[in-house]
Amino acid sequence: MPKMKTKSGAKKRFRVRPGGTVKRGQAFKRHILTKKTTKNKRHLRGAISVHETNMVSMAAMLPGRGI
Repeated sequence: MPKMKTKSGAKKRFRVRPGGTVKRGQAFKRHILTKKTTKNKRHLRGAISVHETNMVSMAAMLPGRGI
C-alpha cells in the first residue's frame, strides 16, 4: 500500500514538538497593522500550540509525525 502524503501547506506552517504538541504561528499580524494597538501586536508575537480539539485534523494532515 502506498505511503500517505503530508499536506504540503501544513508541512510549511506547523512543527511537531517532541511532546506531541504542534507549534503554529499567530494569525492577524501580517497587514493592516495601523489600526491595531501596540499591546495587541505585542501579544501576537511568538508561536503557540494548536488546540487539542484540532489535533485530529492535524494528525490527518501530518501523518507519520507521531501525533
